Amino acid sequence: MRGGGCVRSRSTRSGGAARTPPPPDPASPPSRGEESAGRTRRGGTVTGTTVGRRERAGHGPGLASPWWRGTAAVAAGALSALAFPAPSLWWLAYVSLVPWMLLVRSAPTPRRAAFDGWLGGLGFMVAVHHWLVPSLHVFIVLLAGLLGLLWAPWGWLVRSVLGGATPSAGRAAGALAVVPSGWLVIELVRSWEGLGGPWGLLGASQWEVSPALRLASVGGVWLVSLLVVAVNTALTLLIAVAAARRAAAAALVVCGLTVGSVAVWAPRPEPSGHTRIAVVQPGVIGGEGSVERRFARGEALTRTLAGQGVGLVVWGESSVGADLAGRPDLAGRLATLSRTVGAEILVNVDARSTDASGRPGIFKRSVLVGPDGPTGDTYDKMRLVPFGEYIPARAALGWATSVGKAAGEDRARGTRQTVMAAPGPEGELRFGPLICFETAFPDLSRRLVASGARVLVAQSSTSSFQGSWAPGQHASLAALRAAENGRPMVHATLTGVSAVFGPDGRRVGSAVGTDRSTAAVFDVPLATGTTPYARLGDWAVYAALAVLAVALAVEGVRSLRPPGPGPRVPPARTAHASAGRPVR
Repeated sequence: MRGGGCVRSRSTRSGGAARTPPPPDPASPPSRGEESAGRTRRGGTVTGTTVGRRERAGHGPGLASPWWRGTAAVAAGALSALAFPAPSLWWLAYVSLVPWMLLVRSAPTPRRAAFDGWLGGLGFMVAVHHWLVPSLHVFIVLLAGLLGLLWAPWGWLVRSVLGGATPSAGRAAGALAVVPSGWLVIELVRSWEGLGGPWGLLGASQWEVSPALRLASVGGVWLVSLLVVAVNTALTLLIAVAAARRAAAAALVVCGLTVGSVAVWAPRPEPSGHTRIAVVQPGVIGGEGSVERRFARGEALTRTLAGQGVGLVVWGESSVGADLAGRPDLAGRLATLSRTVGAEILVNVDARSTDASGRPGIFKRSVLVGPDGPTGDTYDKMRLVPFGEYIPARAALGWATSVGKAAGEDRARGTRQTVMAAPGPEGELRFGPLICFETAFPDLSRRLVASGARVLVAQSSTSSFQGSWAPGQHASLAALRAAENGRPMVHATLTGVSAVFGPDGRRVGSAVGTDRSTAAVFDVPLATGTTPYARLGDWAVYAALAVLAVALAVEGVRSLRPPGPGPRVPPARTAHASAGRPVR
């Protein structure tokens, strides 16, 4: 009522007492007045302080605590490890990054997003390499913490393109290319031997999925990683960004169509006969005199191959503990075996020796032995296991030998790859040897195939990691290398898992598990032709680098533009009831 310059309250019918307004419904959105009441003017800038905004920024009841948030980041990063052997939940890889990305997206600041990225990376590295704990002890946490730093920029990147209450549809759609590219650059950097090598690349989790193996034949394991992260990014958009759901759904369709098209279009290896290759796996032999007893066991198992028409016999890594040039008795025993079986034998020597140039050292060396003794074909391991076979920057990190089972003396490094030739029932067989850790590097296998290798042969041990996930993870890498290059791969170990994969990456026969001591014969399918990956190389990596370069350029241009006029804010009004100016 306006009569006397004052405001009257509405009274109840029963006695004129003022009616108290009902409390606001917390589920209903604030009115314009309530929202304005939660703002303050500071230097011409309007700053929101509502609880809803804080919750959208990731300050919910649980994640408001830095400890809970940090624990969630570590757990979210570790989740992807279940996609690798031994669990082999390959399908989990396509959703395992979603919790991590949702958490990073909700970070209140870019610094916190980078921190969550680092913690998630630490969790991922520890989970994928947890079987190293008996060897490295607590040092594994330090290494994982250092490598986890690679994911800090990725965390910042995820928040910058997916964060905020309502990122634009265009920016969110760009994230479908930028986020997977950022992840791939991390995999590229950590693939450097000194940082541990390309073990646990996300694409490697798809080693038993035929469509993914076909994709690897086009762009290597790198392209498979891009696909997996792109699917995770699209699912994150579907869950968290309503404005980008159409783009996310379209991206999932494109991913499916791409995989289907590659399955139809990509050239397949052309079959060109078979060859019989035997793998000798002596099993776990420890204790005093284990080197000599392992040699004798391998000798006995090899004799059982007589008359089976094999073209090549492969022993595992470190199957011979002495330089054959200095032990003619061992060389003679191997030559006798070769005559007995009717095939040449590829052994692996782990001993002090010299290379072709006269350089001394302890070498891991593949040696081909024929009926008349060593044929002269040798290969010295080029890429060594950090801390296991050498200590990077030993002057600074040599103390690691007192913490775990780090190398007391650095192994010597080979200088060139070798393609060997062995006569067989089907004619000369040209094969390229790799030793243990080297099967994780796509470029080594690719170069051997380019040099004429028809079969890839890996010699490994993994005897220190029995009962862990390591043997299965190691054997699975052979499937990727076979599919990438369209050539079969034989993975022979001392203690399992030994396995053979055809030119399409699919397993040939049954794998030899860690509980067996045996000599197994495989009919290995041969193939000709060249896969797109063998011909074009790591083009997927270069594409990812180009995407990031374009994204950085766009952001740089945006930052140089002068800021546009901000939203006009009406002047603050105060109301004071008086006779001259009643409140309306």
